[in-house]
Amino acid sequence: MFLPKRVLYEKDSENYELGKYLLDLYKSKNIPCDIIENHNNIEEMRKKENSEFKDMKQNLIIGIRKTHKFVENHKISNYLVPYTSSGCIAMCMYCYLVCNYNKCAYLRLFVNREEMLDKIIKVANKSSDNLVFEIGSNSDLILENTITNNLVWTIENFAKSDKGLLTFPTKFGMVDPILNLNHNGKIIVRVSVNPEDIIKNIEIGTSPLNSRIQAINKLKQAGYKVGILIAPVIFLDNWEEKYENLIINLCEKLSSEVKKDVFFEIIFMTYSFVHRAINSEAFPNKENLYNKDKMTGRGRGKYMYKKEYRAIGEDFFRNKLKKYFPNNEIKYIV
Repeated sequence: MFLPKRVLYEKDSENYELGKYLLDLYKSKNIPCDIIENHNNIEEMRKKENSEFKDMKQNLIIGIRKTHKFVENHKISNYLVPYTSSGCIAMCMYCYLVCNYNKCAYLRLFVNREEMLDKIIKVANKSSDNLVFEIGSNSDLILENTITNNLVWTIENFAKSDKGLLTFPTKFGMVDPILNLNHNGKIIVRVSVNPEDIIKNIEIGTSPLNSRIQAINKLKQAGYKVGILIAPVIFLDNWEEKYENLIINLCEKLSSEVKKDVFFEIIFMTYSFVHRAINSEAFPNKENLYNKDKMTGRGRGKYMYKKEYRAIGEDFFRNKLKKYFPNNEIKYIV
């Protein structure tokens, strides 16, 4: 379990069962707990230097989520749903949350989980379709569960509802707490993978590749619907060899049950000026992910791989997955 060096919390968090539990826990361990007015605007954090990014990730913010707007999505779900956390304690050097929160992409926990899940259930029940809700677009719920038990609580309560499906991605292998739950077939877990050297050097603080592969097998054995994200694809030197070896590794180690119906999502890395600024100061000895020859602008201060490289990448993944996973669907490549 992650023990922060410091907890910053909104006063009203104490009025929620989860908030009271977390604050009592951390205070009992003599971790400093200080009141803030707004989890979205902590001035002392905003004023810190980029070089302090790793240290900032050791803080934990506890608050109440005020925004509950569902955003339409047409990839793997019907809606992206703000849920019980945002940010992360891991430090992936491309993390898209850094674009939203800059260096303040530390873990924030929201204790009003009941009203968030209630809204999902109400929207699901009102629809004539069996809607899919993405609840993990702002954080990693497998990681968060090690602190809050929120994912166990969510699955147990959502399984009783009449309609709808929940889905979330993860870069972590700590899935044992959810394996024995009665999920009623209503949960889709998508595990993100990358070559091991990318995980070690770029997806800092996440689970190793073998741990993620084992998690996929465990989840399938427990009856969960599972998908695999190869994401983000990073065009480093020898990327074709790295990613073919990754696909071979998956083919060799995934169970026959997984390979019957697992699906794939392929996402090419996007990057930004903010990433470049933070990474150069917080991780000065790490590889520079910006490549001016392969990247082009994508809106103000953002970069994406040029069309020709994305086309080469798409052909590569379609061909390799057809070779090693001929019966499995690629949901999309973006």
